[in-house]
Amino acid sequence: MANTLNLQDQEQLDDLKAFWKRHGNWITWLVTLVLLAFAGWNGWNWYQRNQAVQAAAMFDELDKAAAAGDADKASRVFNDMKDRYAGATLTQQGGLIAARVQHDKGQVDPAKASLGWVSEKAAEDEYRAIARLRLAGLLLDAKDYPGALKALDGVTAKDFTALASDRRGDVLLAQGKTDEARAAYQAAYKAMDDKIDYRRLVEVKLVALAAPPAPAAAAASGATK
Repeated sequence: MANTLNLQDQEQLDDLKAFWKRHGNWITWLVTLVLLAFAGWNGWNWYQRNQAVQAAAMFDELDKAAAAGDADKASRVFNDMKDRYAGATLTQQGGLIAARVQHDKGQVDPAKASLGWVSEKAAEDEYRAIARLRLAGLLLDAKDYPGALKALDGVTAKDFTALASDRRGDVLLAQGKTDEARAAYQAAYKAMDDKIDYRRLVEVKLVALAAPPAPAAAAASGATK
């Protein structure tokens, strides 16, 4: 019986050897690839976490520099963040903060550059929209009307289209294009929630252009009776 079992075991062993001879290399490569993928996934997660920690440290440094009004340091830190962590959300936020302190300190061109980077490189539509709105404002101040309108054309985030229309009205009015400015303000007014205080400012602009919104027009008509 023992010899029979031994013979069966030997046959199974021979079958296993034959199978391994035929498929062993393929199986080894497959296992290796799985292990490498697993190791790579863990490594990538570690890399991402490490990148996030380092980006957060640099963002904190930038934020402190901005709070202290140190535009030069804020610019240096933001440039480092762009070079090392361009895809990090904190870098996008850092660009907006850097632009603010740069503008406050009269560094208009660096502020434009910071906003331009965020408007082009940010992954989130919201950050790109904020950057484009602020950039349009700086370009409007510089009387670069075509540049301002081009910046506004890139605002696609739904929550910011009304503000973009309002700013477009400002640019068109500065160009002396009253009818187009009025249409832009009307579009902004219609798109804004009536609970937003800023809507009142748009209404004032429309009244100044002799185009008060319907409720305001009705109130004015009632007052004259």
